[in-house]
Amino acid sequence: MPTTLFNGILTSISTIKFTDVLDILVVAFLFYKVITMIRSTRASRIAKSIVLLLLVTWVTSLVHMYSLNFILSRILELGFIALVIMFQPELRRLLEQVGSRSIREALGGKQEAHPMGAAIAAVVTACENMSKTRTGALIVFERHNLLDEYFKTGTLIDAIVSDELLRNLFFTKAALHDGAVIIRQARIAAAGCVLPLSENTHLSSDLGTRHRAGIGMSEASDAVVVIVSEETGTISVAVGGMLKRHLAAKTLERLLVNELTTPQAEKPAKFYERLGRWLTKKGGKHEK
Repeated sequence: MPTTLFNGILTSISTIKFTDVLDILVVAFLFYKVITMIRSTRASRIAKSIVLLLLVTWVTSLVHMYSLNFILSRILELGFIALVIMFQPELRRLLEQVGSRSIREALGGKQEAHPMGAAIAAVVTACENMSKTRTGALIVFERHNLLDEYFKTGTLIDAIVSDELLRNLFFTKAALHDGAVIIRQARIAAAGCVLPLSENTHLSSDLGTRHRAGIGMSEASDAVVVIVSEETGTISVAVGGMLKRHLAAKTLERLLVNELTTPQAEKPAKFYERLGRWLTKKGGKHEK
């Protein structure tokens, strides 16, 4: 019996073609991207609602509640169009990434390594100084999701990140102090940028526009956003729609290092980069 089972498994494996393996890997990649996209607070709530709606539809079918099942089925049919409309910004960013990267980068989701250590140190020092003087600040670290659309709302700079430059940009009487600074590849790419406000209705009432914009940016992308309160001088960080408040300088530095430079944060990207290299290699052999 075990021999027969083993022979059956070998026979099944021998029938697998390159296209079958490619099909499975592409589906796994798409699932990974979808799960990554719905990790934000807004998307996760919508995903839970969809799962609940599917369960209710299934139950109504089992108990023969035909009228309710018919209505829910029609809602689900129209739900796909509604989802495309609701997630239009996310889908547009995903298509922009695919169009602006090579095949290996699109599969791996990895960018070239950048000297983030110096940029993080400068941001921590600037935030510590601005916290003491109660100077409001909003600093965005771009990661895999490109933020080009927000550059258009501000002023392009392209400068090395430094404590002095950040404090000058956020100085109360400076022209760009009300907007956000966006850091790309360890350089200040733009300043005075307008960010989307959070749609979360459960945020604390003591959070002002600067904090809501920081949370909104972290909901709309995978960016890491640092906020310095103008009223209290407290330092906060928004990641994935979650806000971590009242951070000390050391805690801020440790958090930014973990989010932007640690190998753990790059493991999924490395896996898909290896997958991209493997597919490229196999594709070349297959063509021969």
